[in-house]
Amino acid sequence: MSRIIRLSPAVSQKIAAGEVIERPASAVKELVENSLDAGASEINVEIWAGGKRFIRVTDDGSGMGREDALVCFERHSTSKIRSEEDLEAIATLGFRGEALPSISAVSRLSLKTAEKRGEKGTFIEREGERVLLIQDIGFPPGTSVEVKDLFFNLPARRKFLRSEKSELSSIVKYLTGVCLAFPGVRFSLTHGKREIFHYPAVGSLKERIFQIYGKSTIANLMEVDYQQDEIKIFGFVSAPPSGCYDRRRQIFFVNKRPVKDKLLQAALNQAYDGFLERGRFAEAFLFLSCPHSEVDVNVHPTKAEVRFRSSNTVFSFVFKCMRQALLRHQGIKEIYAAQEKEKKGFRIEEGPPHLQIETDAKEDEMGQELFASLPEKEELFPRVLGQYLRSYIVAETPEEILIIDQHNAHERVLFEKYKEIHKGKKWPQKMVLFPLLVDLTPSQILSMEENQSLLEEAGFRVEAMGGQSYVLREVPDIFQEEEAKDVFLSLLEEIKEEKIEKREEALLATLACRTAVKVGEPLSPDRMKYLVDELFQTPNPSLCPHGRPITVRIERREIEKGLKRR
Repeated sequence: MSRIIRLSPAVSQKIAAGEVIERPASAVKELVENSLDAGASEINVEIWAGGKRFIRVTDDGSGMGREDALVCFERHSTSKIRSEEDLEAIATLGFRGEALPSISAVSRLSLKTAEKRGEKGTFIEREGERVLLIQDIGFPPGTSVEVKDLFFNLPARRKFLRSEKSELSSIVKYLTGVCLAFPGVRFSLTHGKREIFHYPAVGSLKERIFQIYGKSTIANLMEVDYQQDEIKIFGFVSAPPSGCYDRRRQIFFVNKRPVKDKLLQAALNQAYDGFLERGRFAEAFLFLSCPHSEVDVNVHPTKAEVRFRSSNTVFSFVFKCMRQALLRHQGIKEIYAAQEKEKKGFRIEEGPPHLQIETDAKEDEMGQELFASLPEKEELFPRVLGQYLRSYIVAETPEEILIIDQHNAHERVLFEKYKEIHKGKKWPQKMVLFPLLVDLTPSQILSMEENQSLLEEAGFRVEAMGGQSYVLREVPDIFQEEEAKDVFLSLLEEIKEEKIEKREEALLATLACRTAVKVGEPLSPDRMKYLVDELFQTPNPSLCPHGRPITVRIERREIEKGLKRR
């Protein structure tokens, strides 16, 4: 008897649906992209229970007639490509024609659509693969799709969905990016009876950034707009010396498609090298436009990543444009000024190049607290030899050389200390002398509300000021006030990505990361020794709290073998 069988259409349809529709945000994404491709000027998204129970996307786009409305639920049906050659130059946000069939296969779906005012519209109701009803209706030009009980017929998939607030957060995150890409479109999002946001159409990207992120963000940005042949980049980036403690607000679009792209991110961050303080990163809302034939949007199942045909050309273009914008902003005509990285206030003792023992001429307040002197004890831990590139501690044991990442090591040490502090459920905090105002995005507001008790335990007390404005009244006493504001905003982004049971650990890991010594920071011999000793007393000296390795080990026998001594 053959062990290989051909799956029934019903089963294969559900498998295909799972590849496209992973969660409620996937369904929202596909429906909104269809609305945008249909030329909509208004898009309203309504959801219940984080989208697990109900999703409705309504637009005023071109709509469909009866014949198209029936065909759109068939596999591989689409109005967006006609031939194989069209795949080489995708100009729309979607093309595969799998959105409606895939959503329909795993939900109870109804469609209302009409092409022209005054003409009859079409209503179609489906449950999984079954068509329940088709009839004429009165409906304004456009389309409305309702999705109920997502994955009702796939209980195994449904049970892996996250909490309502987590699923809502994912939807808000996606829609925020789309709102930036299409400022001329009015967007609204409602969750249950609560309006999450309502952004009227505006005439520019700057106005849209203001709507979403507030006045304080706009005040710290500068505009960029460059073109070379058929490639163009425009948008807004941080005006030095402003910046963030992480890269989460580096948002890129390629031909109006929100993407995650390491090449664009690397070009941006390398261009800012020397313009921002160590440990800070540029904010960026950057749009790259290029011929559709020069970019492949099909390298990722959800089209979240792209591949450029000439990646070197794109990298070089973005880097040069960003560097030129920075130099113009600074009024600098020579690039050497941007490469001036030496930190003042440190005296370097004589030693071999790059392997130096450095002493701090002026200990900062944080350093005194975090590197308090310890009583003399036996040499139970690796012996420190020095510091390499002001970033790595070089130490030895009788059997190996250790290269220790000072930032990751300090993260691990502080993480263990902060866990002990947090056991008391009351983090040492201080009143803010002048209240710190923060403008939060809808996604950040949801994260704050969901994690309010955890944030309060960590020392943050926040009050609403109306709209998207809030004020920090109390902060953890380990931070300076402005630093506390940056850390608070970073926490809102980071902990919302974690499962509920992991959020306390993620919060402490973030606090440890923000207070740990930075890459490129000179350390005195005593500080290096203290850090190494403390590291090897922690339960896990191999990995930092975020899972990155701390130490590279070079065994003695490897050294002797390389030097032909064994």
